[in-house]
Order: sequence, then C-alpha cells, then structure tokens
Amino acid sequence: MNLSSLFGALADPTRRAMIDRLREGDLSAGELAEPLTISRSAVSQHLKVLEDAGLITRTKSAQTRIVHLNTEQLTTATGWLLAAHEDWEQRFDNLDQVLAEEK
Repeated sequence: MNLSSLFGALADPTRRAMIDRLREGDLSAGELAEPLTISRSAVSQHLKVLEDAGLITRTKSAQTRIVHLNTEQLTTATGWLLAAHEDWEQRFDNLDQVLAEEK
C-alpha cells in the first residue's frame, strides 16, 4: 500500500465527501455524483484516484456501476497517523524531561 497515493487521494475535499457518503453504504456512481456540483467526467476522475489508492472498488451490476468503500485502507491510514502521533508525543515528553532537568 502506498501511503502517498492514499493521503493524496484523501487530500481533495470532493473525494473526502465521496468517502463520507460511502461510509453509510455502497452507492451507484450516479447516486454518488448527485449532490456534487461537478461534471460526470470529473466524478469519474475522482473515482479513478480513489480506486487507484485502494480506497474504493467499483463493480458493474447490469448498467450500473456500484462503488464500495474499502475500509481497510482507512484503517491503515489511521494506524500510520496514530503511530506518528505517539512518536511525537514521546519526543515532546522527552523534551519536557530535558527542560525540567535544566531548571
């Protein structure tokens, strides 16, 4: 899994809005596009970025494309963020200790 493509995909507010809607369940590409004020072509491009990052999968059901959220990718991102947070907390604790010893 490539964290750069994952976080790059999540950096765009339109793609985050799509992810938020998909958290409630699978949607067709058309349903996903309904509240957005962008062209169908732009929706398709955003979906491609999300798919390339592993955040969604698209399947064809008759004439409809169904979009499914891959939550395991979000779990991976969360794990990385938590580890980075813990690392920085430890660094700040170490700095606090050094500064307290200096006084």
